[in-house]
Amino acid sequence: MRIAIDAMGGDHAPVSNVEGAIAAAQLWTDTEIILVGDEAELERLLAERTKPANVRVHHSSEVILADDEPVKAVRRKKDASMVVAGRLVKEKQAEAMISAGNTGALMATGLLVVGRMKGIERPALAPIIPTMNDQGVLALDLGANMDAKPEHLLQYAIMGSIYREKVYGVKNPRVGLLNVGTEAMKGNELTKETYPLLEQAPIRFIGNVESRDVLNGNCDVLVCDGFVGNILLKSLEGTAGALFSVLKQEFTRSWLTKLAASILMPGLKRLRSKMDYKEHGGAPLLGLDGIVIKAHGSSDATAVQNAVRQARAAIRNNFIETISSEISGK
Repeated sequence: MRIAIDAMGGDHAPVSNVEGAIAAAQLWTDTEIILVGDEAELERLLAERTKPANVRVHHSSEVILADDEPVKAVRRKKDASMVVAGRLVKEKQAEAMISAGNTGALMATGLLVVGRMKGIERPALAPIIPTMNDQGVLALDLGANMDAKPEHLLQYAIMGSIYREKVYGVKNPRVGLLNVGTEAMKGNELTKETYPLLEQAPIRFIGNVESRDVLNGNCDVLVCDGFVGNILLKSLEGTAGALFSVLKQEFTRSWLTKLAASILMPGLKRLRSKMDYKEHGGAPLLGLDGIVIKAHGSSDATAVQNAVRQARAAIRNNFIETISSEISGK
């Protein structure tokens, strides 16, 4: 299998992408890693390290920046590393692509270059939200589309259920609808109209789920529109960041609190690890006619390696073909 990495995308590019690619290539020798970006710079970085035989460079001369307007950048910078990686997937020269770059531009690359899957109206961004039971919940859509119709949420539910089972090995995953209450008739017009559609879908729908219960892992797949989902994600990230900041302040107040911190440190490190995005690799853009993984903008080599693992699982389990078959059968 072949996986293209947008080597120039991300806060720590290209070093983190090169190191992550090397680590992944050494671990999975059956996978060819294609680093897309400035050939001279990438070859220099590879020469400074031990380059595995299954890593190669595909040259591109441009880069999409974090502050570039997404659609314009994709249309004008046709030789940007992200766009070229997407083209490799479109032309079947790679089975998947990974990028830690501009999220909006990656969405535009998915739509304009890779293309939508037949039968899917809107792709969805589907990251794993860490939970207290260590299983995580696949949530979608968390920001690809700000508005959605009930039919879109139905497609999200089906795609999310298949992805959770095929890539993460969760048998018959529980699918919940994010809402303000657990009763069937709670919510706005969107959730009220979506509820009966999910009841009739070929999924294990468990009903409405409140945001306060998400971290308890009461479902395996969480469905919502991108506006609500992105607020949920940012709220959780902000809360986790504030919590660890407060704990750090409190544990450094005096010699007594520092002593307490030294005793609690192993548990605190385990808690931080549970909330660490690097362990999950990235968020797939589900609904595209190819596997596209959005890695966190500040991904390090570990996160890139885990994104490769995630892409390999999707390829190995024929994820695109499975979704196409399920959706076309509706």
